[in-house]
Amino acid sequence: MKCTHTCVEVEWKTILRKTTLSKPDRDSNLDLPVIGSLVYYECDALYHAATESTGGRVPQERWRRSRGRLSNKEPRPADGFLAKFSTAGSMEDESEGSCCWGHRLAVDPTLPFHYRWLLLVTLAVLYNLVFVIGRAVFWELNNAAPALWWTLDCSCDVIYILDTLIHAHEGYLEQGLMERDARKLRQHYLSSNKWRTDVLSLLPTDLAYLWWPPYQCSVKVPCPVIVRLNRLLRFPRMSQYFDKTETRTGYPNAFRICKVVLAILVLIHWNACFYFAISYVIGFGSDNWVYNLRGDKNSTLSRQYIYSFYWSTLTLTTIGETPQPENDAEYLFVVADFLAGVLIFATIVGNIGSMISNMNVARVDFQTRMDGVKQYMAFRRVSHELEARVIRWFAYTWANKQLKAEIAIHVHLETLRQVRIFQDCEPGLLEELVLKLRLQVFSPGDYICRKGDVGKEMYIVKRGRLIVVADDGRTVLATLGAGSVFGEVSVLDIAGNRTGNRRTANVRSLGYSDLFCLAKQDLWEALADYPEAKHSLMERGCQLLRKDGLLDEQAYKKAQSERESLTDKVERLEGTLDNLQTRFARLLAEYTSHQTKIKQRLTRVEHRSPQED
Repeated sequence: MKCTHTCVEVEWKTILRKTTLSKPDRDSNLDLPVIGSLVYYECDALYHAATESTGGRVPQERWRRSRGRLSNKEPRPADGFLAKFSTAGSMEDESEGSCCWGHRLAVDPTLPFHYRWLLLVTLAVLYNLVFVIGRAVFWELNNAAPALWWTLDCSCDVIYILDTLIHAHEGYLEQGLMERDARKLRQHYLSSNKWRTDVLSLLPTDLAYLWWPPYQCSVKVPCPVIVRLNRLLRFPRMSQYFDKTETRTGYPNAFRICKVVLAILVLIHWNACFYFAISYVIGFGSDNWVYNLRGDKNSTLSRQYIYSFYWSTLTLTTIGETPQPENDAEYLFVVADFLAGVLIFATIVGNIGSMISNMNVARVDFQTRMDGVKQYMAFRRVSHELEARVIRWFAYTWANKQLKAEIAIHVHLETLRQVRIFQDCEPGLLEELVLKLRLQVFSPGDYICRKGDVGKEMYIVKRGRLIVVADDGRTVLATLGAGSVFGEVSVLDIAGNRTGNRRTANVRSLGYSDLFCLAKQDLWEALADYPEAKHSLMERGCQLLRKDGLLDEQAYKKAQSERESLTDKVERLEGTLDNLQTRFARLLAEYTSHQTKIKQRLTRVEHRSPQED
């Protein structure tokens, strides 16, 4: 199908998509991209029926009548809960703005294809890393197989071009969901610095071959292959492959050792090439330090490279059993090599020490925890005073409870204030509720709640995306993002709630989502010490139910009157109990007084009896 025909078809489907929502057998807040199969089926039927009857042209009158029949239907009233989180409009606008080609081109970086492709790109980068500098310095290597080098260079360039296209359409996580829209992927790619290095690595520097042929090099004519050094700018893709391999392999320590050995070999190779190039500039055989080309053995490619590699190894490992430099350039080069050798030695020792530390995790567990705490506080922008207190106390208490509370309040207090029923609440109540928030992580496809479940928790979306689905589990009614709150009224247990404190929708996690959960029991335990805040929250919850038409006023008033009558009964019982306690105290005092008097009389009687006898 031609591109123009496809664009017209997409435009027709976009127009019909707007009008299909008004049909009475559809929800007004349905998420079009998810139920696209229904809309596209109807659009395709109308479009193909029109084009077949007119030989590929769509009759305008018939189209107007079809559009009028669809648009004259009265829409259903929107649901209050879904109206708060409906995103159909924004997704519709996004569909209108998408191009009519390549809108499904996206590469998931978590799939095996992407990992295997990175392996291919890594091989191309490694080829350029080794042979560009090698062919530029050792002219006999470049002249040995011109056809092979030309084929490999072109193959690497083709891989680079394809990798640029794949790199521009790599998916990325946004709120826990893999982004696959081609337009957003390209915008994300262009907004980063990746496209600059990709473009620079593809610059056609090989055009210099037109004036400087690469296959006529000799001791008197240097090789122009050095112009391909821009191909090394694709090195970040090689690092990305190594990082992925380190997480996928079952032997990460062995892989790290191999990676360090490879880096050392590449450095020695480059240093050997630099040594041979400096010998070329100074003059072969001009002194004892530079390479000497005299003799049949010294003029061969194998002897040239092996001796240069040997000299580079001795220098970088700081062994130093090499000829003494004789001029300033040679001295400077040797000094730079010795410094690089020290760094390489430090790298080797550091990597070995790191692997030993990883094998003994228990020894470094405390320091790892301390580093994690510091990074967390820096990320959350905790005040310096509080950070200093945490660091001082962490070694002794491993996170004091009071310090935990202060950190939680500092980080999550603003999140709790976003909930409508908690706005303008007492700071003491909010601080106590913050400590009761529990973070829960949901995987893709997990249900947070189902329709009809008793609401025992309220949820605050910290990160990720949730969808409200119908009973069939496929039709999307609304989308919830970061900062959204649901279930806040159910935890108040308001009498007269028409839903009976049960969930009215099915909420499912679309990607990986982080939610804060507040249980009903925890809320009521906190409200026990704040009676005024409790009354305020109940009133605010009733206002929300009235706004959505979910409050039965008669049942609410009846419950209030029963609660008031119960309060009166309790007060009367308390008054009666006070009276009984007062009377009991009086009777007890009278009993004690009479008992004392009787004892005194008995004592006097006992004293009189012996005297009478």
